[in-house]
Amino acid sequence: MKARSAFFKLFLLGLLLISLINCQKEAIQTDSTVAIIFYPTLTYGSVTDIEGNVYKTITIGTQTWMAENLKTTKYRNGDPIANVTENTGWSALSTGAYCWFKNDAATYKGTFGALYNWYAVADSRNIAPTGWHVSTSAEWTTLTTYLGTDPGSQLKETGVTHWITPNTGATNKSGFTALPGGLRYHTDGAFSSMGTNGLWWTKTNSDATNAWYSSLYYTYSTANLSSLHRQFGFSVRCVKD
Repeated sequence: MKARSAFFKLFLLGLLLISLINCQKEAIQTDSTVAIIFYPTLTYGSVTDIEGNVYKTITIGTQTWMAENLKTTKYRNGDPIANVTENTGWSALSTGAYCWFKNDAATYKGTFGALYNWYAVADSRNIAPTGWHVSTSAEWTTLTTYLGTDPGSQLKETGVTHWITPNTGATNKSGFTALPGGLRYHTDGAFSSMGTNGLWWTKTNSDATNAWYSSLYYTYSTANLSSLHRQFGFSVRCVKD
């Protein structure tokens, strides 16, 4: 009887620990009300998109990049990009679309920009401002090669205001100011990875259903190029022509 009572107490203690861990996980969040932390001693330029959104820009080596995630809701010619909020609608797309993380523009637009599927990136109407284009996989390789060792560290915004702890190695020495805008899944339209992952589409397709994207992670100091289904929702950075 005593053994059974002791086992039951241990069982309850285990449930309590699991509950505490889950609460801690749910408490992890980024503060999108705090301004983006740019590198303080670098000189930034600016570019304005068709809607009047103004982005900081930074020259790194021979390239000039946006230092913020794209947030336009229109193609360059003024046509609207479809704003798809329903999960089932997102996962069925084969044309260009965008959304805000968790469909909450008020919270996420200003800091993290929009999430786009690859069809919007590849659309001939162009989502980049005039004189700019969505980055290619080759341009990301040029960027990381120029930065050398631990390029992810030099690309990520510093601190744990927008990235969650530990944001390994982040110095933002390049001025790129990469932000962890999360993603939207292609299978069910669910949102994920805000604060832990920064993922950016390239304009380069890899096969009939997938395209290349670049990614940074909160516990790594590396930068990676991989390919995933074109229906995923990722952030976008543009490069000057």
